[in-house]
Amino acid sequence: MLANLTLPQKNNTVMRKALFFITILHSATAYAQTESLDTISTRQLNEVVVKGEKPQIRGDEGVMVIDLPAIVKDKPVTNILEALGYMPGVANNNGMIWLTGASNVTIILNGELTNMPLQNLYQLLYTTPVDRLKNVEIMYSAPPKYHVNGAVINVVLKTPTPLDVDGLQGQVRAGYNQAHYGSYGGGLAATYALKDWTFDLNYGLSRTKSWTREETWSNHLYNGKRTMIEDDMRRIGQNWSNTIFASASWKTLKLTYNGQIIAGSKSWGLSSGTSGNFTNAYNMLSPVGYHNVALRYTAHFGMTISGDYTRYSENRSQSLFKDADYLLGSENRQAIDRWHLYIDQQHQFGKWQLSYGAEYQHSEDHSSQHYGISGTPDFDDCFNEDVASFYVGTQRSLDWGLSFNASAKGEYYHSKYQHNWNFVPQLGATYNKTPKSIFQLNLSTQRIYPSYWELHGGTSYINDYSTVTGNPELQPYIQYDAQFNYILRQKYVATLYFQYGDKATVQLPYQSPEALNLIYQTINMNYKRVIGLNLYAPFGVSYIWNASATANIFKQREKADNFHDISFDNSKWIFYGSLSNSFKFSQNCPVSLSVDFSYISPSLQGIADLSSIWKVDAGIKWQFGKSRSCEFDLKADDIFNKWSPTMTINHAGQDYRMKVRDMTRNLKLTFIWRFNGFKPKDADIDTSRFGTGK
Repeated sequence: MLANLTLPQKNNTVMRKALFFITILHSATAYAQTESLDTISTRQLNEVVVKGEKPQIRGDEGVMVIDLPAIVKDKPVTNILEALGYMPGVANNNGMIWLTGASNVTIILNGELTNMPLQNLYQLLYTTPVDRLKNVEIMYSAPPKYHVNGAVINVVLKTPTPLDVDGLQGQVRAGYNQAHYGSYGGGLAATYALKDWTFDLNYGLSRTKSWTREETWSNHLYNGKRTMIEDDMRRIGQNWSNTIFASASWKTLKLTYNGQIIAGSKSWGLSSGTSGNFTNAYNMLSPVGYHNVALRYTAHFGMTISGDYTRYSENRSQSLFKDADYLLGSENRQAIDRWHLYIDQQHQFGKWQLSYGAEYQHSEDHSSQHYGISGTPDFDDCFNEDVASFYVGTQRSLDWGLSFNASAKGEYYHSKYQHNWNFVPQLGATYNKTPKSIFQLNLSTQRIYPSYWELHGGTSYINDYSTVTGNPELQPYIQYDAQFNYILRQKYVATLYFQYGDKATVQLPYQSPEALNLIYQTINMNYKRVIGLNLYAPFGVSYIWNASATANIFKQREKADNFHDISFDNSKWIFYGSLSNSFKFSQNCPVSLSVDFSYISPSLQGIADLSSIWKVDAGIKWQFGKSRSCEFDLKADDIFNKWSPTMTINHAGQDYRMKVRDMTRNLKLTFIWRFNGFKPKDADIDTSRFGTGK
């Protein structure tokens, strides 16, 4: 339902890449020392040093609490987005966050929905210092009071204490990233607290330039003859991005603004092959603008009232040339206005907790596509979307170690393409009699709606052979997820999971039998089914070497009776493995090293087979200065540039192969200066309540 904010036409490049992401799990162990001095009568004992492992994982009331700061403390990690990839069950795959066993995952901050597009949320996490992180909570079946369906990753930030006379705390960051081209940027993250007031500011400025190479071979059957069409495309993109997040809190009232302005955005696609030489250029006619203002009030009797307004706008042009000949031009515009209101109430009746609430959202999307030279019809439309829901939920903790939460939500969705009622149940249970053995069961249901750009039926041209086409007949689908977690000794995790998407969607290239035309279009399958087991284990030798290993094996099956004019029913066992390592020369050494390895076996996506991929990452972290307030981080990602699969299609007359050569290999250098330190106010955040209320 919020996808309209994240899928303008500029993402056609991403849509073409049929890449299958598998969850990556990384972490490291943390050790602590405690000292005790005992006195018995008049006899003084010698000092006793007790050395033990600090718990990494806790399970309570349907929540898995991860001590992520301890896991990444020796990693060359500077921001929260990078840190999330080292959690058990979580992966950061080229900037996208995935969770093992969950079809979809939503990231929230301090128990609150951010109400921002996904790319803006990732940018905020990228510019937020890892020093602000207190812990991270995973809820596979989040209660509806969080106003999301399915799994949730809750990022819990430290709350500052009132400051001294100098008044300001924070950090300044500057970095450079060298891939095929160089990119650079910097940011300021600051916080100020005074009596009942708390202020936060996070600003980031970056200049990026990207490069991608796509090689395709299409053996196209048309009029009873095979025609081989080869294409070698190099795509270049660049832009300036300004991102800001600001909030002011006074007692129980909080005002938040987040926004992004992207300027100077351009991209070029330069291709050569059988069809000729093409130049496909996109230019922003005006800066891309995103603005969100939110107001939240929490009453002392358990009621929370929130509302926000979002404005998104984008105007861009496309020019397609074949050699020196101008083939077509187009102007694409999108403007979205969204209003979002919700109210939540919570009551405590002894050991029972009752919660209920309502939510309403209205969106207006005005989008257009006008062609200068082409037989393709213009597109100009207004799309209105309304969503209303009501939920009720309960939670109970029993003395013998069992806790559970259950909820049900009724949702009404209305647009010119769809209008229906949905019933969304959720269930979570935890058995935590002893911290040595924790069991968690989670069941969730969600209805996933297609994006507006997938529905509208417009066409975007890659060249005169390949096009991206919308599908007005695309239907929403129901997703069912189940997970069973076993946490051993607060560090080892085993997750057995099952996923079933009834009429799940997929986008793949299709060789039309009616013309020499390759079509990229999203369609509904009959279903997508996944069953798997994920194992996570940290280990190491004191402070010298800390490591974690992950093994994830699962069987995936995808079936479609009507993929255009053909059908498929494919399944495959897939394996993912990773090993993450960090090293220190002494316990207080300011320098630490890291080496990580990941591997994915051959996999599938619809009728496409994907080759195996692997990568090696390495980095070094150096802290120096007074109180180690300065830090240098140097990290090399995908050193051998092997993290992009080859896609092969050989099914029912379809014969196609594509190799995407993303520049996933890059070298990052980051400098950080922290000023005035940071003192967390631990008592202000009750992490045990999550899963029961905000």
